[in-house]
Amino acid sequence: MSVTLRRRKRRKLKNEINVVPYIDVMLVLLIIFMVTTPLLNLGTDINLPDSNARSLGAPKDPVVVSVYPDGALALMVEQQNQSVTREDLLARLRAIHANNPEATILVRGDGAASYQLIMDAISTINEAGVTKVSLLSRPLEAGG
Repeated sequence: MSVTLRRRKRRKLKNEINVVPYIDVMLVLLIIFMVTTPLLNLGTDINLPDSNARSLGAPKDPVVVSVYPDGALALMVEQQNQSVTREDLLARLRAIHANNPEATILVRGDGAASYQLIMDAISTINEAGVTKVSLLSRPLEAGG
């Protein structure tokens, strides 16, 4: 008889939401966002050398090749620097030159980069068939 009494006794249903799984999901998302946020750095800092040279005028849709002090190269595509290898840069510049033989390539060398690294980048640009190459610099500040 005691067995039948135990079967009839049911737990009372709770009308509360269990939030523990939601807290777990929130913490996992928080960790994911904390890890990926530093990776979203789209810009890179380059210290351009100063110069008194006059500007020649900006070409339409310039193609900018960045040279870093450690020898790394980057190609600015749609206002975003994308890190590239020398071979990848050569292939992309050949494609750009095939589409637009009058395209001007701007070389943005870091002020701390050696002259040889910048010349190597210009040599790579010339290998792609591009003959119009310009160097970028910051205007020299008055009194500096």
